[in-house]
Amino acid sequence: MGEKRAYKPRKPGGGRKKLKPEYDAGKNLKDQMDAAVALYNSEMSLQTIGEELGLNPIKVRKLLITADVYESGVAEKVRDTFEEYRETQNYKEAILSTANALQLSKASVTSYLPYKKGVYFPSTAEKEKISVGAERQQRYRAMKRWRSDPTEENFWGVVVGYAGVKFKTYSGLSFSYEVRKGRNGEYTKELWIDRREKSKSLAWSSVLLALKNIKKEGEVVDRPNALGDIRGVTYIYGMFYRFGLIDVPDDAKEKMGHPQNRKKQVAMYRSVR
Repeated sequence: MGEKRAYKPRKPGGGRKKLKPEYDAGKNLKDQMDAAVALYNSEMSLQTIGEELGLNPIKVRKLLITADVYESGVAEKVRDTFEEYRETQNYKEAILSTANALQLSKASVTSYLPYKKGVYFPSTAEKEKISVGAERQQRYRAMKRWRSDPTEENFWGVVVGYAGVKFKTYSGLSFSYEVRKGRNGEYTKELWIDRREKSKSLAWSSVLLALKNIKKEGEVVDRPNALGDIRGVTYIYGMFYRFGLIDVPDDAKEKMGHPQNRKKQVAMYRSVR
């Protein structure tokens, strides 16, 4: 037998070299997603987008779901059901439970869920962990939930969803609000208005009172005080306009702005009532 060779420690970065070091799966996925979104925004069908990119329509749909731009009743039902199971089960178990609950195949369930590399963040995750598109989806789902079941709890979900979003008052002053958590980790029922100065608190009871004073949803409310003699109603007026609950006079629109796709947004919210 020959002499035993001395052990040589492996150099840092050693090991098997990548066959294609230039290949970046994450970058390729992002490039495909960006291309699919651009074509989808030009109102192309999934089939046409697939033909353009050399992908099958199911993969195109999954890319659009990952980008938070694709909406359908089935996709929403799958995602909501999956997220509910995901709270108590691991990823694979949640897939199987969702498939059984909705009577779909596992492949169908995964086709309606986003591509995820690393940690899966549900739509209820903290805002700093999700994309702008996902935040928009959170707000849409919260509003839809309240429309179908107009409870105080569900409207609170809408308000929480819009925390940090920019609003404008009747006179055109920009503001936002935040909701804070108490020592028990639960949100306190209070909104903190931020207008570059010291934060001002807005009681949740004031928001609910103004909500009850809306005579007919979507109608023009001439001025903030028309919602009632309520502390902080100036801010509530701006919030309700952004939510699509009220409309404002044309001269006020010039100062408050015209939220993008407002007509489409209001119609979408009304359709789920």
